[in-house]
Amino acid sequence: MSELIVIGLALFPAIILFLYIWLKDPKREPMSKVLKAVLWGIAVCILAGFVEEGVESFLFDGAKPADLFDTTLDAFFVAALPEESLKLFALWRVLRKNPYFDEHYDAIVYAVCVGLGFAALENYMYVAGDGDWLTVGIMRALLSVPAHYAFAILMGYYYSKYHFVTHSFKTALCILFVPVFFHGVFDALLMSGEVDETVGIVAFIVCIYFCFKMHKKANAKIVSQIELDKGGVTTT
Repeated sequence: MSELIVIGLALFPAIILFLYIWLKDPKREPMSKVLKAVLWGIAVCILAGFVEEGVESFLFDGAKPADLFDTTLDAFFVAALPEESLKLFALWRVLRKNPYFDEHYDAIVYAVCVGLGFAALENYMYVAGDGDWLTVGIMRALLSVPAHYAFAILMGYYYSKYHFVTHSFKTALCILFVPVFFHGVFDALLMSGEVDETVGIVAFIVCIYFCFKMHKKANAKIVSQIELDKGGVTTT
């Protein structure tokens, strides 16, 4: 296995999705700020590993999830909540004194950079650490990396809405808990196969549909923010 092939397979989906979101920006962000967001995403990915290990040890005391309740608990409280909380912290650090954060769409761009920085490192660790690296790389390129991208779009959308439109408590909660919800459901569906193969097959099919709806929702947020910056619509 060539290390360069593994790195390329791990990073390619993140790079493609970054280019897609960045090229849509009518007034593109400075590459230095974009890179800063990506590096923050990588940094919190490293930190997430330690946090998740601690939470998992607390919840399961070293044992593997034994049933669907455990896998759902794992999905939401070991993976989704810590990861999205750390990504939000990284996004806040990137945007809090950023003079280029002056359009609604900008928060989505920076959130995606954080999310894809996180996803790229996570993806590399999964691909490089598995003997069947090609299958893992392809599956994660089709599901996991695009999922992080969608979670990031939703986080960026609500961050922008809170910053520019309304400082409501509901919107503030949505910044974190909408991505946590989608992330948790995504992981719970995929992890169900660890304890029940039949349920896992059904859940995988449901997950494909869930991802389709999630990406449709995320794409609508992209369109609404770009149109809002052009003066076309109101944020909803």
